[in-house]
Amino acid sequence: MLHLITGGSASGKSAFGEKAALDTGAGTRYYLATMHPWGKEGMERVSRHQRQREGKGFHTIEAWHHLENVFFEPEGKEDRVILLECMSNLVANEQFEAGGTDKEILQRVQRGIFHLQNCAEYVIIITNEVFSDGNEYEDQTRRYLALLGQANQKAAYMADLVTEVVYGIGVPLKL
Repeated sequence: MLHLITGGSASGKSAFGEKAALDTGAGTRYYLATMHPWGKEGMERVSRHQRQREGKGFHTIEAWHHLENVFFEPEGKEDRVILLECMSNLVANEQFEAGGTDKEILQRVQRGIFHLQNCAEYVIIITNEVFSDGNEYEDQTRRYLALLGQANQKAAYMADLVTEVVYGIGVPLKL
């Protein structure tokens, strides 16, 4: 089961995704953290998310890029949920750290998602809706937005469920 959760900044999508992971009933819960905590703001954001997950039984794995290389024990797939937080950071890391052509970046992201699906009964991916502001951007940012849009579309196509979170409320887009 693949569930893609999207929403704007501070929409409540992280809390919604964590609840969705808990609601699966899976006994083993992994949280794949894709954000490099650059600077004070990044550290504060990571700390806030860690506090939010406290006591929920998540095993956190830092996975900034190349998800296909994240190792999980082969036993226990049937009782495992993986929460990927978030696609937006993953795509940025793939673009700016791992590098490559757009095709290579998108293939790595897709391979990573397939890998997670082979390692867990439930995979939940959080992503950001960043396409509505209408601002002008430099070339690298436009390239990033195009890559994220394509990665989100591929993930939504693959997903069994797609939910947009608005003000903390999940609005089903694909059932």
